[in-house]
Amino acid sequence: MSATGFLSTTPEEITARGWDAVDVVFVTGDAYIDHSSFAMAVLGRVLEADGFRVAILSQPDWRSCEPWKRFGRPRLFFAVSAGNMDSMINHYTANRKVRNDDAYSPGGRIGLRPDRATLPYCQRAREAFKGVPVIAGGVEASLRRLAHYDFWSDKVRPSILSDSKADLVCFGMGEETISEIARRLRDGKTPRECRDLRGVAYFLGAKEPPPEGNDWVELPSFEEVRDSKDRFLDAARLAHRETNPFNAKGLLQRHGTRVVVVTPPNLPVSTERMDYYYGLPYTRRAHPSYTEKIPAWEMIKDSVTIMRGCFGGCTFCSITAHQGRTIQSRSEAGVLRELDAMARDPEFKGVVSDIGGPTANMYRMRCTKPEIEAICKRQSCVHPTICKCLGTDHAPLVALMRRAREIDGIKKVFVASGIRMDLARLSPEYMRELTRHHVSGRLKVAPEHANPDVLNLMKKPRHDTFEDFAAKFASGSEQAGKSQFLVPYFIASHPGSDLNAMIDLAVFLKRSGYKPDQVQDFIPAPHDLATAMYYTGRDPHTGKEIPVAKGLKDRKLQRALLQFFKPENWFEVREALIRAKRRDLIGEGCDALIPSAPPPAATAARRDRAEREFHDHVHSSEMPPSERKGGGYRPKRKSARRRERG
Repeated sequence: MSATGFLSTTPEEITARGWDAVDVVFVTGDAYIDHSSFAMAVLGRVLEADGFRVAILSQPDWRSCEPWKRFGRPRLFFAVSAGNMDSMINHYTANRKVRNDDAYSPGGRIGLRPDRATLPYCQRAREAFKGVPVIAGGVEASLRRLAHYDFWSDKVRPSILSDSKADLVCFGMGEETISEIARRLRDGKTPRECRDLRGVAYFLGAKEPPPEGNDWVELPSFEEVRDSKDRFLDAARLAHRETNPFNAKGLLQRHGTRVVVVTPPNLPVSTERMDYYYGLPYTRRAHPSYTEKIPAWEMIKDSVTIMRGCFGGCTFCSITAHQGRTIQSRSEAGVLRELDAMARDPEFKGVVSDIGGPTANMYRMRCTKPEIEAICKRQSCVHPTICKCLGTDHAPLVALMRRAREIDGIKKVFVASGIRMDLARLSPEYMRELTRHHVSGRLKVAPEHANPDVLNLMKKPRHDTFEDFAAKFASGSEQAGKSQFLVPYFIASHPGSDLNAMIDLAVFLKRSGYKPDQVQDFIPAPHDLATAMYYTGRDPHTGKEIPVAKGLKDRKLQRALLQFFKPENWFEVREALIRAKRRDLIGEGCDALIPSAPPPAATAARRDRAEREFHDHVHSSEMPPSERKGGGYRPKRKSARRRERG
């Protein structure tokens, strides 16, 4: 380990270690935070523990290949990632406007990574040192490994392998994969000799024959899915059937004369390996070279991950596609060791901000029948109903939570990851423990909608599940003598949601007294099933046509309905109600969403908005800057200035 305790980030640190070269250079679009919530830290630590020399190249200037040369020629490969998020989602709002901030950058500054960061990062690596293998990974590469619909250019794009020219794409959680690649390359093998690994995608040469046999599924070609929405739906449906690592087949997709090969996903890692990954010597801090706060680190620095994966299978969420559908949990002892180390840190204030993962209460939940799990093709273990084979026992989690708050130096242990309500309400003991000890005053939950048809397309529980959970939460909070509130998250403009569905949701919010401060606008992320719905206007499973809000105006109306109570939304809500022929919800009645006359704040807000739009011409088009003539996302161009969220 370096003198600072961090992985090496400068040539001087390399020299101080006595190295003449590095084995692997990690290129990342995020600031370097040495915490187990960040992939570059985990993968770097795993390789370091295996004896490899690792350097971190964080947020390099992509305009030339010079930053890629700073550590010299890596002996083994460049490992490239856009960061913890897809770079396009990181850059742009659902209305394709430049975001005001970047949570993964110092000071929250925007412009420190390019659009589609994986592509220029890979290209610069090849320019810097010809012949050095380039291995791409991370969420962006993982979700773009096949031909996919790209929301920002509004077209179907080929596999990221086509434009990046990466030797391999590692998809999913890559600790085991990247370690094995490093070992093989160290032993003199080539990236081509790593193609048998699980969790990788690669391009065959034009003259290379694709794999054959019953272990492979051929998807409609790139050209077919580009030209036919029917074939796009077929490809999406087939790809998502092959997500169970115990029976998934490999995927093939032709791109012209070449073929993209995607091997089956990685098998779940054991509890012992999870403890190993999360027990490596992270400093849990941002690199000392940063002088500004990094918002993402501020949010998670006092959190502890206890599991990964999700069997929910929500169609708008990428967690299952990236982390896997099988829950992989740490041991109680491993989690407690990390908590004890946190408690002994002089900078720790005694409050654990979150103990959870993608979902807070799926810890150690698995299929109880391995023989059925081995053949199951179900994409969600909890939709349309909770599978009878799913183990839903909260006892291990309750025991962990109790022991966590007993550690000397820990005052509070909160849950902030979000609760899977349909599971939590099955355990009175968990609900009692949660409401008495682990809520900071507000608890995040994600009912997402109220309309049954939309919820079904989302693969979310019925709405009465949320109401039942809310009642149990209120009862538990009252018994604990605490004033605690739910913070429900809802999505506007999800495929299947029209104005009538959003009005149903607004009426529910009015009657329940919820006034959401934050709302989510649906963004079609690559590879998600909901994205296939958005692009084609159809349900991938039934082929049935569904409503889709694609125009900017329609999306604004749906968003306004979620916050009908804000005076500045009065005109949009009124227009939506008139369009839907629901004038009964305009007026002074107790069920009315808005008054009959606009409040002064509504008129002022409309005037201010009109003035801003008149003076702001840069984003008058819905097309993001990277898709317009003139090229990429650059921090000094006018389009990168801070502006109001769309």
